Formats: sequence, structure tokens, C-alpha cells
Amino acid sequence: MTATTCFTLKYKDKASSARQGEVATPHGTFQTPAFMPVGTQATVKALTPEELQSIGSEIVLANTYHLYLRPGHETIEKLGGLHKFMNWEGPILTDSGGFQIYSLSKLCKTSEEGVNFRSHLSGSPIFLSPEEAISIQRALGTDIIMCLDTCIPYPCPYQETREATRLTSRWAGRCKEAKETNHQLLFGIIQGGMYSDLRMMSAEEILEIGFDGYALGGLSVGEPKDLMLQMAEKTIPLIPENYPRYIMGVGTPEDIIECVWRGVDMFDCVLPTRNARNGMLFTSSGPVVIKNSRYKDDAAPLDENCGCYTCRHYSRAYLRHLYVSRELLSYRLNTIHNLHYFLKLMTEIREAIRKGAFAEYRRKFYKQKEENE
Repeated sequence: MTATTCFTLKYKDKASSARQGEVATPHGTFQTPAFMPVGTQATVKALTPEELQSIGSEIVLANTYHLYLRPGHETIEKLGGLHKFMNWEGPILTDSGGFQIYSLSKLCKTSEEGVNFRSHLSGSPIFLSPEEAISIQRALGTDIIMCLDTCIPYPCPYQETREATRLTSRWAGRCKEAKETNHQLLFGIIQGGMYSDLRMMSAEEILEIGFDGYALGGLSVGEPKDLMLQMAEKTIPLIPENYPRYIMGVGTPEDIIECVWRGVDMFDCVLPTRNARNGMLFTSSGPVVIKNSRYKDDAAPLDENCGCYTCRHYSRAYLRHLYVSRELLSYRLNTIHNLHYFLKLMTEIREAIRKGAFAEYRRKFYKQKEENE
């Protein structure tokens, strides 16, 4: 296992495994625990990079699969790389696209060599190997790149899960060998499905290869919440504390609180942006479904405890009007608010850990949630 210098641990919570730190990348540092807004196709839907910065985003996520299909990694490389292409100066993480291949392609066949699938756009056949996944991300020029892994559905039989997990390990070794640039950080992905012994096996194999950071994949794929947290709780302690720990595709505010409690540093999820476009907004007093008729004449801001642009300037009545009228501004204002909520949550979590008060913050979070239910 190789040493890493990208993660600096600053504070550790005494009552839990929560910690606060910093990850250094070629395009600057970001504070952890961190939430990464999802910019799948080189854009966080409805927002400009300047708006993302204004609400506190330090790092964004983009997707290798989607950018490979459109506009193509070679085009992006020719135009100066993904940072210049999307006008984002901060760190970018690209996920390898394995999950998207599995979820979007009707015909997907996995072998030792890689994955054969069909484009969800054109239907044309495509083959992606671990080496090609690294090559694409190298062309994109992002700061944190991910190994290609196998996607394990839920539920999945033990032996099938074991074989897929071992394949992820073999692919991870090939990904590391294919990595030619020293400036990009390469994260390995721990799989194992919902079997704690396979999670341990995977962690041992991925750690033995040695990466700059480690991610937990294959969670939040339909399993019960308590099972997801159980797998995280058993796996996270296996990752040494001087490495960043990333749980992929998670999650709700409650998921984030619980995973931070267990020692997770990095999160991404489409929930705040997707829910914004569907009119479900996160507030300090609970979720607001803005299309509801009760907000038709409501002159109050969406959340009186929120300082985002949306809440400073617009009423619930106006936000409802935009949404039911299907005005494009609805997506923008709702997305600004929801991402501000998530990023503020991370700021508060980091501050609570620094003060040694995360247990109290967690208690108050759930107390407020109960009062609003």
C-alpha cells in the first residue's frame, strides 16, 4: 500500500468516528466532510459555475460515461480539458461510468477484459476496459479519477457477488498500471455487495494495490437503510485514517449525518438537484412540495432560516407559480436552494466536528426532524 499526501486530517470527534480534514488536488483544496454537486454532463443542471461557487461548492463531480459518449473525451481534451471546457476552476472528480453502463444500457456484458454495452443514445456497440476508463479520464484532465468497477445489484447471490468483487480488484490493479499521470489522484473502489466478509476481502485487496483514496461502491442501490449503514460501519474502519474515504451515490441529509458519524469524508448524490427539478425542496422545517395548493398565497420565503439567493428574494407563492407554470426559472431557483441546503449542512457538520460538538449537532438534527414530522 502506497503512502498518500493528498489528505490532511485536522480534527477527530471524540464521541464518534467523524473527522474533519482537507484534500489537496491540482486545482486547489477542499474541506471534508464534503458534498460534491453532480455535474454529470459537465454541468450541474440549471446553474453556472459562479452560482455554484457563491453557494459554497468547492468540488464538483462529472461522469466519464456520459462525456465519453457526448461530446467525446478527445473533443474536450482538444479544447483544453474539462476545467476549461465547463469554466470550473476548482477540483473535479470523475466517476468511471461503471454504474451508468449497468443502469442505462439494456445489453451489457461483463468479461475479464471489460464491458461490452450499447450506447443509450445511439444504440451503437461500445467496449470499455479498465485501461480505457483511465485513458478517458486522463484526457478529461480531472483531479480525482476513479477505477472502473463492476456494479453489483441488490439483492445478489453470494457467489455472484464474490466473483464480481474479485473482478473489481483485478480491474483496479489494471487501472493503477494504466495511470500515467502523477498529478491526477486515483481512488480505488471497495465492493462486496451486502456481505460483510466480502467487503472485508475487497478492502484488503484494494488497499494492497494502493491508491490515493478509497471509495465504497455498490451502496444505496435499493437495500434497506440499516443494511447500507451496517456495510459502511464495517468497511470504513478498514481504511487507514490518512486516506480520504468516499461513499458513492449517498445520499439524503440523514444518510450524510450517519455516514459522517461513521467516518466518511466525501459524498455525492443527484438528490438535491433532481428533487429541485421535481419541486421537492429541503428546508430547516422539513421538506416542501412546492406545487401544493397551500402555497398559492404564501408570501413567506421558502425557508426563513436560509440565506440563499432564492430565499432572500422570492416567496413560496412565486416559487409555486413558476413550478406549476413549468417556467425554466423554477429549476434554477429550486436548485440554488437545495444545493445551498446541502452545502450549508456540510459547513455546519465541519464546524461541529472542529468544536467537538458533533454528537450534540446530530442530536439536535434529529430532534428538529421529529418536531417537524
